[in-house]
Amino acid sequence: MLASRLATILPEMSEDEAIETATINSILGNKFDYTKWRLRPFRAPHHSASSVALVGGSSPPKPGEISRAHNGVLFLDELPEFNRSVLEALREPLESHVVTISRAAHQAKFPANFQFIAAMNPCPCGHLGDNRISCNCRLEQIKRYQNRISGPLLDRIDMYIEVPALPKGILLQPKKSADCVMSSTVRERVIKAREMQLDRAGKLNFIMLNREIDKFCKINEADRVFLENAIEKMKLSARAYYRVLKVARTIADLEMSETIELKHLTEALGYRRQRHENDEPF
Repeated sequence: MLASRLATILPEMSEDEAIETATINSILGNKFDYTKWRLRPFRAPHHSASSVALVGGSSPPKPGEISRAHNGVLFLDELPEFNRSVLEALREPLESHVVTISRAAHQAKFPANFQFIAAMNPCPCGHLGDNRISCNCRLEQIKRYQNRISGPLLDRIDMYIEVPALPKGILLQPKKSADCVMSSTVRERVIKAREMQLDRAGKLNFIMLNREIDKFCKINEADRVFLENAIEKMKLSARAYYRVLKVARTIADLEMSETIELKHLTEALGYRRQRHENDEPF
C-alpha cells in the first residue's frame, strides 16, 4: 500500500516526460490513454517475471518493465523470490538510468529512469522480530534467504526501512483526521523540495555526479569527521558515502534547509543497513 502511494506524492510529469512515457507505450503497441496523460506510471511485476520481461529483450528488442516504469515507480514485492539473475540485471540501469539491449541483428537503448521500491519478509516464515508469533526458521535459513539479495544490489538502494507488525486492534480503531496525512499535502512538500534542487544545481539530487555532490552537499568539518567515522564503522562503500550525502541533502530540502545539518546526516545514515557474514540477521 505504501509503495503504491508513492506515485501520488510525486508531481505530474512534464510535457517531455509524458511524451517519453507515451513513446515507450507506443513501441509496445499499447493504445494511448489520455486519462493517464502526465500521470507517473506505477509498475509492479510478479516475482516470476523473466529477465526479458523485466529488463527488455526479444527480437527486435522491446522495452521491459523498467522502461515501462520510466519517470515513475517500479515496485518489486517479495524481492528474494525473484530469480537472482533477473535482480542482477537491475544493477546497471539503477546507475545509468538507461538499458541497452543487444541481439545478433539489433541493438536498442531504452530509458529506465525509475524510482525503485522493493519489499521482502525478514525470514522465510515472515515472523522474525514479531512479538506475537515466534519465528521457527533456523539461523542458516534466515541468512540464506536474505543473501538472495546481493551486496552490490543492496548498495544501490538508498534506504532500508523495517516495518513492524501493527499492534492488535489498531486497524479497528476509528481514524482521526488529525492522524491522517493526505498525499496532496505531502506532494506540496515534494514539489517545493524539487524546485529547491533545480534552482540550486539545475537537476534533482539523485542525478548529481560525485563532483556536484562535493559542491552542493557541503558539510562542516565536525560533521565530515562524524560521517567518515560512521562510514568506517558501518563498513559502507564509497558509493554509499555519496548516496548518504544525497539522501541527507534531500532530507534537508524537505525541511527547506539551505545547509545539511548533523540531524540530516544522522537520519540518512539510519536508513542504511549493511549485512556481513558474521552479523545477526537484520
